[in-house]
Amino acid sequence: MKKYLVAAVLIASFATPALAEEGFVMLDLTTQKCVTMKTQPSDMTKFKMLGKYPTLGEAETAMHTMTECK
Repeated sequence: MKKYLVAAVLIASFATPALAEEGFVMLDLTTQKCVTMKTQPSDMTKFKMLGKYPTLGEAETAMHTMTECK
C-alpha cells in the first residue's frame, strides 16, 4: 500500500509544474494599480501590459520590482 502512495505522490509532484498557468502583469489604467491575471484581458483599453511570465508566481514576484507598480 505504501508503494502506491509513494508512486502517487511522485506522479503528482512531476505533473504539478505542467499545470502552472501563465501570468500577466497588467496596469489598470482606471485605478493606476498593478494586477496579476491568469489570462490576457480582451479589452486592452482598460489595461496596459507590463509583462508576460511562465507562471503566476513569477508574475507576482516581478510585479513587486516594477517602478510602475510602486
